[in-house]
Amino acid sequence: MVENFNIDKLVRDNVKGLSPYSSARDEYVSDGSKMIFLDANENPFDNGVNRYPDPQQRSLKAVLATQKKVAPAQILLGNGSDEVLDLLFRAFCEPKTDNIISLPPTYGMYKVLSGINNIENREVLLTESFEPNVAEILRKSDQNSKLLFLCSPNNPTGNSFSKAVVKELLQSFKGLVVVDEAYIDFSPEDSWIHGLEEYPNLVVTQTLSKAYGMAGIRLGICYASTEIIAVLNKIKPPYNVNELSQHRAYERLMDQEAINQEITAILEQRDCLSKALLELPYVDRVFPSHANFILAKVDDANNRYEKLLAKGVVIRNRTTQPLCENTLRFTVGTPVENEQLIRALKEIQ
Repeated sequence: MVENFNIDKLVRDNVKGLSPYSSARDEYVSDGSKMIFLDANENPFDNGVNRYPDPQQRSLKAVLATQKKVAPAQILLGNGSDEVLDLLFRAFCEPKTDNIISLPPTYGMYKVLSGINNIENREVLLTESFEPNVAEILRKSDQNSKLLFLCSPNNPTGNSFSKAVVKELLQSFKGLVVVDEAYIDFSPEDSWIHGLEEYPNLVVTQTLSKAYGMAGIRLGICYASTEIIAVLNKIKPPYNVNELSQHRAYERLMDQEAINQEITAILEQRDCLSKALLELPYVDRVFPSHANFILAKVDDANNRYEKLLAKGVVIRNRTTQPLCENTLRFTVGTPVENEQLIRALKEIQ
């Protein structure tokens, strides 16, 4: 349990005094009654998208709240997880003053967003076993360290971080601990959403882009305390999730059976692909994965990458990333795509 945690000490001074923009759809929330809407300067001719979307995405949040067992007030939705992450920077990090901690090799947007927001990014390499180096993280952090990003399962390594390590950081780091769970649906580990009540400094981000198969609609999710979500609501754009995205996301969330079937299929294919990679003479190591991709160490990543491209197969060369020399990242495809990949891998021996 984190004692004496005060969110006000982390919020930027200019944000503390802000009031969120009040749109027409905030001031009057329809109860379903037949009304004549002349309040938002919209085109009155109905074409399905002539009205502004719900700025608080109430229907979506209601479904997510039930599924994740949290309160709707603990949820913020964004235009992809990247918008959610950017809002965290803008709410809690003072440009040219504060800093964040990221743990390479990891998701590259943490570093990009730190640059965009003029925030120092203090990098602490993962250990050789791809775990956070707690002692070094705490050594590098100070009173201006506002955000610590833990991508778990991690991209590109695929592993979930030790629960004991994450707990230690939640108890010791003085800022917000952001656990990025973009790949959590493929992991046997429980989501850190279940720790929100115990750790007021915990923020969990998820997405509909991976397991839910909705990368094209750009919908990211933030779960946190009501106090943290209230701060983020102050600065989010009023209509950041459009009507089409809200509608498609709602339909998808209501079809959990189809989602579960797809996740099961991906996990089965992940195992098949992992076994096939282990049989190749130029593959030195296949790292365990809790995600929908596999990281493998090969003899010459640049060479193998180019040869697969020539075979019409696009993968990700991660050899330039710290601790990832000569590694390739393979997203798990359909059974047909994986068969074609394995065939191509054998042909380039």
